[in-house]
Amino acid sequence: MKSNTFGWILLAPTIVVLFFFGVLPFLYVVYVSFHQWNPFAANPNMIYNAAGNFRQIVFDSAFLASLGVTVAFVFFAVLTEVVVGYVLAQAFMSDFPGKAFFRTIHTLPLIIAPIIVGSIWKLMTTPSIGIIPHLLQSSVGFDLNIGQSAAAAFIITITMDIWHWTPLVTLTLIAALVSLPPDPFEQAQIDGAGKWQIFWHITLPMIAPAVMATVFIRLMDALRIVDEVLMLTGGGPGSATRYIGVHIFREVFPRTNYGYGSAISVVVLYLTIVVCWLLYTGMLAPRKPRKG
Repeated sequence: MKSNTFGWILLAPTIVVLFFFGVLPFLYVVYVSFHQWNPFAANPNMIYNAAGNFRQIVFDSAFLASLGVTVAFVFFAVLTEVVVGYVLAQAFMSDFPGKAFFRTIHTLPLIIAPIIVGSIWKLMTTPSIGIIPHLLQSSVGFDLNIGQSAAAAFIITITMDIWHWTPLVTLTLIAALVSLPPDPFEQAQIDGAGKWQIFWHITLPMIAPAVMATVFIRLMDALRIVDEVLMLTGGGPGSATRYIGVHIFREVFPRTNYGYGSAISVVVLYLTIVVCWLLYTGMLAPRKPRKG
């Protein structure tokens, strides 16, 4: 009993902080989402709107377009990060000259603030001074201009996210690979199993929890990307890179539509939880034995 009490005493400061900076703001956003509220309008008071904001979301073409672009962005970015992160993790598991140096360089993007990442890629992709347009023009004759090409802007934002967050995936998977026991791999090699069979039947099932945790983290981060995209493309050209986070930012700050922006935030949170739950049940559900 005393140990439990002491444990709760130690947890109390964290619980208090989470309550005031996590639970209360969330409850306030939910409350605002049921109101029409523009604090800078002639009538700055909240007007109860019931589910009007949520009904508006269903028929909002700008939101639906933003949702579609965001889903595509998250799919390609997270999938590529997991694949490339695993390949790099396997590479760093072996010894080669300069391994410590390359591991240090590889993790540097993680310590850079998102707004700085957007600034770096803005400089690298500016047609007049950027190194990426220069290399593409000189090597393959391709004229890169993310201010005019929607496809180029979309691909560059994905590439930027991969560059920024693949090191996190790599470090997580390195930790998972290091913790694997060697006995199952040795037994599989003795039995004549190939590399693909070992990966599919031994490595992947054993690191599945780490992979899923990494996917959850990256999924939630990618869905709320704002800073880098605002700095790099501003959500353009047109609405090509107007992802959900950028769309909410535009609704809340330039348009000061706090009620509708809060409703979108609640819907996005719900969709994120649903997607994570589906991934969890689909990939980590126990396999049923075959009959017969």
